[in-house]
Amino acid sequence: MLALDLTATSADLTRTICDIPSVSGDETTLADLIFAEVSVLPHLEVYRDGDTIVARTSQGRPQRVAIAGHIDTVPINGNVPTRDIDLDGEPYIWGRGTVDMKAGVAVQLKLAAELVAPRVDITWMWYDHEEVDADLNGLTRLARTRPDLFAADFAILGEPSNGEVEGGCNGNLRAIVRTHGVRSHSARAWIGENAIHRAAPVLARLAEYRPRDVPVEGLVYREGLNAVRISGGVAGNVIPDLCEVEVNYRFAPSRDAEEAQSHVRDVFAGFDVEIVDLAVGARPGLDAPLAQEFVAAVGAEPRPKYGWTDVARFSALGVPAVNYGPGDPHLAHHDEERVPVAQIDAVERGLRAWLTSS
Repeated sequence: MLALDLTATSADLTRTICDIPSVSGDETTLADLIFAEVSVLPHLEVYRDGDTIVARTSQGRPQRVAIAGHIDTVPINGNVPTRDIDLDGEPYIWGRGTVDMKAGVAVQLKLAAELVAPRVDITWMWYDHEEVDADLNGLTRLARTRPDLFAADFAILGEPSNGEVEGGCNGNLRAIVRTHGVRSHSARAWIGENAIHRAAPVLARLAEYRPRDVPVEGLVYREGLNAVRISGGVAGNVIPDLCEVEVNYRFAPSRDAEEAQSHVRDVFAGFDVEIVDLAVGARPGLDAPLAQEFVAAVGAEPRPKYGWTDVARFSALGVPAVNYGPGDPHLAHHDEERVPVAQIDAVERGLRAWLTSS
């Protein structure tokens, strides 16, 4: 019978949970295994909402830290099961989820089992549906049903950060820019109006766009505006009457939702623009005393997080949050996703030292 061994090394736990497929929407098997293991730990109070699992210590400490990680991955592409590889004499674990972010989850599971009396009370959160639209995210659902579980003085997301501390995160917006035309037979194209041709100025604006580097509380966030998908056309002999360009905007945490939407509409002024997904970013939060203690304890130099992560959810609730996990963010979602074993061990040591220091 399949089970998780929380006495195994974090590296071995990484191998085990990466070999259990949990593409977004198919997390139940892994969630069941996590729930089964943490539910029997007497020092934890455990709550489950769908495939999101929360485990809390209640030692009466004056401060509480939330430590969270998502258990889903992007689709597998021939990179499960995992395998051990050697690059320039350094051991790595290769495979889907090793970077984003099951190595971080493995560290969290091991520490959740072993830290019976940490220096702060801890709320461990393992959640589903992070890699898809924000309204499906397990933390979105949990915030509706049990908002009290988010109460904390500081939060850590185990997102890949090369074992460094990454403060805050960029916001993320997706929009559909549409152009319209008139259908006709392609043999009589002059009768119609080609919607795909009309999309050329949209692509030109994107090609000419120069993103900003934005300083926010000592960290510099890099923005980006890019086409990520284009669709149009009816048949091989029909002039298309509709073309849709999907655009992704990554924006600095100094912009709020209204400013981000306004910027995208300004760039594509004159076109039909629909905002289809929006998640604001999070400021670094490194001025909080617990954050400063954490950064000092793990010996890291804070950097900005360019991608959106769920630190934004905690930030919106007034909880300062950072990203801290093994794995190179550049390899997240990559078919050659791989994590150095040494980074897994280093993140475990860093968290363990901070959570147990007096």
